[in-house]
Amino acid sequence: MDLTTTLGWVATGTGFTSAMTALGAASVFLIGKRMNPNYHRMALGLAAGIMIAASVWSLLIPAMDAAEEAGNIAWIPAAGGFLLGVLFLLGLDELLPHLHPGSNQPEGPKSKMSRSTLLFFAVSLHNIPEGMSVGLLFVIAAQTGDPGAMSAAVALALGMGIQNIPEGAAVSLPLLQEGATPRKAFTMGAVSGLAELVFGCLVVLMASWITPFMPWLLAFSAGAMMYVVVEELIPQANLGEHSNIGTLSVMAGFLVMMILDCALG
Repeated sequence: MDLTTTLGWVATGTGFTSAMTALGAASVFLIGKRMNPNYHRMALGLAAGIMIAASVWSLLIPAMDAAEEAGNIAWIPAAGGFLLGVLFLLGLDELLPHLHPGSNQPEGPKSKMSRSTLLFFAVSLHNIPEGMSVGLLFVIAAQTGDPGAMSAAVALALGMGIQNIPEGAAVSLPLLQEGATPRKAFTMGAVSGLAELVFGCLVVLMASWITPFMPWLLAFSAGAMMYVVVEELIPQANLGEHSNIGTLSVMAGFLVMMILDCALG
């Protein structure tokens, strides 16, 4: 599969996930400014469960398989890349001003930016590892020509798209509550999803340089996504009373992504 074809597949996959973010963001036109807390917990829990399963089945296991095929010790790139992914997101959290949905306290350096802009930055950061993950799996499919690898890439894109629907709503609805108009809240939520398209395509364009480090990069994406899950999604999914709603949503998301990956991958 040549570069143009690979880029087309990645653009299609990450374009789909970005479109699903926009679909979720469109909920601002249907729901008033008062967001149901249970819906918010369900949305974040579902996204968390899908990302956990994707990190294991779609990223860490393929990373270890690729390392073994290259004659290397499987756990070294898996553990090393995972740690680097965690440190990468931790560094971005420290260096860039942002505001997590549901929080009143901005994080990172002090900034005079509006709360809606800080919210936009927070969610856009989360979409970086998701776009990289989809791009990496399509690159592997292109390099190996394995139909199973292509199915795995499609499964991940489908799973990320499913979780982006509630995630898009979880982005735009807080913006609406912060005083943004429905149109502005939708636009910012939809644009935040474009980070997946951009970083997915960047992975393809750098494929010739990153191929020897593919196991590390797969694990890197897994670590970055797990950081988002543990640092933000799961805590917010379990806030308040009836936290079992968030917990069950995490389990449901994990089950959906596991079935997708095992059935299609």
